[in-house]
Amino acid sequence: HVQLVESGGGSVQAGGSLRLSCEASGVTVNGKCMGWIRRVPGKEREPVAAIDRDGIIRYTDSAKGRFTISKANAGKNLYLQMTSLKPEDSATYYCTADPRPWFGWELLFAGYRGQGTQVTVS
Repeated sequence: HVQLVESGGGSVQAGGSLRLSCEASGVTVNGKCMGWIRRVPGKEREPVAAIDRDGIIRYTDSAKGRFTISKANAGKNLYLQMTSLKPEDSATYYCTADPRPWFGWELLFAGYRGQGTQVTVS
């Protein structure tokens, strides 16, 4: 069983930066695809970024050029550095993990997920 705990959310002004963190515990997360998704109340969940089992990094168009995903400590820590934040980035951000090989952004919605951390950009 994998437990994911996010932190680092908060309120910032447009143009500011935040660094989200995710700490994984339980079985090893090495060899798992890990990523970030976000959700705004009343809207569909949206993928943001992912590092797959082979270490390939992917970003959605909304994150490219502004967000950086990384992991450390044998995959026990996942980060999302967010810069040039916009009001439309306001959402609850969730860390995800899934052991399967990459088959598309849907993978981020299928496996383990944390409780989320709120980001508000004004």
